Amino acid sequence: MCRPVSAVLICITRIRLRVDHYIGEDRQAHLLSVFGNDSDVGAITAAVHEKAAFSLTFPDGTTKDVTLGEHASCYKGAVTLPGRKYPVRHLLAVSQYLHSNGSAGQTILLRYRREEAWATLVSFLGLPADPKWAEHILGSSRERRGSSRSTALAASLF
Repeated sequence: MCRPVSAVLICITRIRLRVDHYIGEDRQAHLLSVFGNDSDVGAITAAVHEKAAFSLTFPDGTTKDVTLGEHASCYKGAVTLPGRKYPVRHLLAVSQYLHSNGSAGQTILLRYRREEAWATLVSFLGLPADPKWAEHILGSSRERRGSSRSTALAASLF
């Protein structure tokens, strides 16, 4: 049995990394941003491509098993910090669903602000619209969605 202590733990290899940002709904992760050393980030990258599940531990202590699913993309980089011999590695893993954001009839906003949500909706639909309509349209959209459907969870965990 694995007991997650850090933000991310893969039970098979017991790798623990700090999560900078996470966006997901239910078991489906859409975005996962982690920092770590070269070998740990490489192992997480391989696990993402193998469609492995991750156990996330949130700051309040709750845990959640998530996966990025089929055809996830990984982007890696390095951050050189003064006083460190080796750079800190960064991995940004993105689900196929987020990659095609907006084309599947649903849009994931990385942060919800009414003005940005309205601009995104109008842009995707290609409609001329008055910003005064935003409150009514976005309010009725939230009511129709109801509580049975999960909304995207955006948590800054670092």
